[in-house]
This record gives sequence, structure tokens and C-alpha cells, in this order.
Amino acid sequence: MAARTEARQEYQNKVKAQLDKLNAQIDELKAKAEQAKADASVEYHGKMEELYAKRDAAQAKFEEMKETSEDAWSEVQSGFESAWNELTGAFERASKKFQQ
Repeated sequence: MAARTEARQEYQNKVKAQLDKLNAQIDELKAKAEQAKADASVEYHGKMEELYAKRDAAQAKFEEMKETSEDAWSEVQSGFESAWNELTGAFERASKKFQQ
């Protein structure tokens, strides 16, 4: 009877150790998932800040275009087109990145 009790206790200790190990692995996986989520969030916010800055630059060039004289029109138009191309390029890159 004592042998059965000992075997039972050993088995319970073994199972407890396995469960403890698995719980530690689950906690580690959760921490990695949360870190990946935080990293993705930081990257997302960085991309959004870039888009906002480029949008604001394009908006400023558009406002400048509305107020410019005929003599300066082509120069201001060129500046707007450059700002617009940067904005649309940044948007496309961000869209592709976050659709993955």
C-alpha cells in the first residue's frame, strides 16, 4: 500500500512539474505576443505620424497654390505635386505594411 501511495505521489509531482513548466511557457508566449503587439503599435503610430506630416505638407502647398500669382504658379504647382507624390507613396507603403 505504501508503494502505491509513493508511486501516486511521484506521478502527481511529475504532472505538477509538467504543468508548472507549461504554465511558464504559456506566460513567456503571452509576453512575446504582447511585445509584438507593442512593437506593431509603435510602428503603426510612427507610420501614421509620417502620413500626417506628409498630408500637412501637401495641404500647405495646396493653400499656397490657391494664393499664388500667375508668375509663381508653375513653381508652386511643382512643389505641390512633389508633396502629393510623397504623401501617396507613404500611404501606399503604410497600407501594404498593415495589410500583411
